[in-house]
Amino acid sequence: MAEGGKYEDLPQSVLFCCDHNSVRSPMAEGIMKQLFGTQCYIQSVGVKNDLEIDGFAIAVCAEIGVELSRHRSRSFDEMEDWGDDLSSFDLVLALSPASQRRALDLTQFYHLDVEYWPILDPTGLGDDRKARLDLYRQTRDQIKDRLLARWGPGIEAKAK
Repeated sequence: MAEGGKYEDLPQSVLFCCDHNSVRSPMAEGIMKQLFGTQCYIQSVGVKNDLEIDGFAIAVCAEIGVELSRHRSRSFDEMEDWGDDLSSFDLVLALSPASQRRALDLTQFYHLDVEYWPILDPTGLGDDRKARLDLYRQTRDQIKDRLLARWGPGIEAKAK
């Protein structure tokens, strides 16, 4: 699908993945749900589930009205336990190289697309709280910009 797509081009289901399902993929899941609501089934996973949702991710998403505090991290391996089968997704958007490799390994027998979006991992960067928040905002904005470029303004435009 070409960049600059339209709302009507939305897949029926999208799975975001990153390393731990604690920053980038939950941010992407929350922002896409805000933009496209119930028009698409949206979930996220990590290669590993060894971290809880990141407080900085919660804070910067709250600034744009996206609620992440109730997010529970999960791994690819736990997906089935939560009632999701990888083969039921139309598109997997990998936000880290490790998650792209894992998604490609898991989807080699399925007919679904895996795309890699190089999104900044802000964890461990920044010398103080303000610098860290700025980096997390940069990650949030990268995700939102990619979503808008791919599928248009979504619900925000329809509400006007």
